[in-house]
Amino acid sequence: MNSIKTVSALGIMSSTSYEGIGLAQIVTDGIDIKSFGPAYITPFDEELLEKIRKIDGHKAVESPEMANQIREVEIAFTNFCAELVKGYREDHNESIDVIGFAGHTICHKPMEHYTHQIGDGKMMTELTGIKTVSGFRNADILNGGQGAPFTPIYYEALTSKCVRPLVVIDIGGTSHISWFGANGEIIAFVSGPGNAVINDWVMKHGRMNVDYNGRLAILGKIDEHILTSLMHHKYLSQLPPKACDRTMFNEKMEHLEGLSLEDGAATATAFVAESIVAAMAQFLPEQPKEVYVCGGGAKNPTLMRFLRQRLPGMVVKTTDEKGWNVDAIDAQAAAFWAVRRLNHLPLSYPFTTGVPMPCICGELFEK
Repeated sequence: MNSIKTVSALGIMSSTSYEGIGLAQIVTDGIDIKSFGPAYITPFDEELLEKIRKIDGHKAVESPEMANQIREVEIAFTNFCAELVKGYREDHNESIDVIGFAGHTICHKPMEHYTHQIGDGKMMTELTGIKTVSGFRNADILNGGQGAPFTPIYYEALTSKCVRPLVVIDIGGTSHISWFGANGEIIAFVSGPGNAVINDWVMKHGRMNVDYNGRLAILGKIDEHILTSLMHHKYLSQLPPKACDRTMFNEKMEHLEGLSLEDGAATATAFVAESIVAAMAQFLPEQPKEVYVCGGGAKNPTLMRFLRQRLPGMVVKTTDEKGWNVDAIDAQAAAFWAVRRLNHLPLSYPFTTGVPMPCICGELFEK
């Protein structure tokens, strides 16, 4: 067994809610976080974003034509991310030992033992000259896991000095709940819809990538009848461990058709909040004292307001309010994953992804 080494890692995480690509640097041994480096989110290039939208939900095995289309987008995506790394290095005089390249999930169907993240780790190493770890979800899926969530192992390190029980909610394209008990217990799962249902609605009906600051939702009225219907989605009652991708709720969201732009945004936003609260009530062994929210959803004041209204007995904070940069956490997690792979430490566990045994994840590419 190699000795545990502390290194400087740069994480790259792409949002499945299309909000951008995050870069963040940490110094870590994959167990403890020694220090935090610069971090920010860069919006997608519009042409690249449109290409990603066209392949989202598709499998490379559908046809040779689809496989070629996905590969073309993967090359463009990897080139775009490599340019971000180049710019990062020019802007910040920081040494980088390894890149954690999480890629962009276009299809995640754990019940079919299938997952696909675009992002070529070998190409990233060739373009940047830095060793890269990518393909994190593949080993977990192949070993019978759900392939998500992986962030709990990073949250466990991040919140190690906090009072427990506590919950971290990551609201990206979908929503992930990570519960940490007072005696070291961890339960984690993908609870249901996230920003994708909101963003897809406002893109379709308002030609906007996101509901900026929840301004549409705050002006709208929640359709309680439709919300009740949405909450009957079969995924929400499925027992953890469980995971899904952003397309899981597409069919149900057709129920919003006929609503105004604002009412649709309000109802979609309420669906995200309601599904999170229902999952916490149904699947957590003990309700937390504090809840920390990260991901793009933490930057939506209306969504945060809906959560706080539905969790009146808890302190609900964004990670920014706790002092952890909300724009950095997901990318920091990817950096953390890469270092765990370098140090041969597991990334997924029975209590996070349902994999039968702790699983070392990620493929390492070196110069």
